Amino acid sequence: MFLSLDTSTLTLSLALAERTADGDLRIVEQVAHRPPRKQSELLPGSIGELLVRHGLAVRDLEGIAIGLGPGSFTGLRIGLATAKAIAYAMRIKLAGVSSLAAVALEGSEEVLLIPTAIARRGELYIGRYRRQGIAIEKCGLEEAVTPAQLAEILAKTKDAVALGPAMEEYGEQLRSLGVPAQRVSAGPTFPSAASVASLAQFPSEFQANAVFELEPHYVRASAAEENPAFRSIPERIG
Repeated sequence: MFLSLDTSTLTLSLALAERTADGDLRIVEQVAHRPPRKQSELLPGSIGELLVRHGLAVRDLEGIAIGLGPGSFTGLRIGLATAKAIAYAMRIKLAGVSSLAAVALEGSEEVLLIPTAIARRGELYIGRYRRQGIAIEKCGLEEAVTPAQLAEILAKTKDAVALGPAMEEYGEQLRSLGVPAQRVSAGPTFPSAASVASLAQFPSEFQANAVFELEPHYVRASAAEENPAFRSIPERIG
């Protein structure tokens, strides 16, 4: 049994999953906690409650799968710090997954998927993926773009569809820029822990160095990293 989580958006997504004897993934339970409660307040207790409902303790886990973003800088730090602490203390395997790839896993198989997440300064994080069943093929780098740049990408790629968390905020703006409504999908509204679990590839055994080296995928530097003046300003919890 392994734990899966994603904290890249304002929604905390958690799941318990296991591999069957045939190698198939079985989601034992999946839960999502939406705002306004902060993930820093929710995460430890939510993990404990999920495990208790199934008669498990942290020591019973075989591994942890974590969404690495891009997304909320603070949310990613909280999620990965928690996953690392558990993995190191219990000496269990840890695997990181792109949160945008997890979004793409819920898209259609017939199109180029452009999963999105909200970035700062009126921008979106995007990726480029194609889905084949339960497998995802990466078709380009993940990057930060403006809505106008995304509209241009969609115009140039006739089979592309934008989907994911940022569409709730930017979908209407994309349509006002000439993107046809059928090229913008409102869901999913957050990367699901079930999709993170499906994409996770665990090492064969616990590796302490791998735990320490795993980092969030920020795509670009945070405001604190770009400008030292921001380092004393706490970021809003995401």
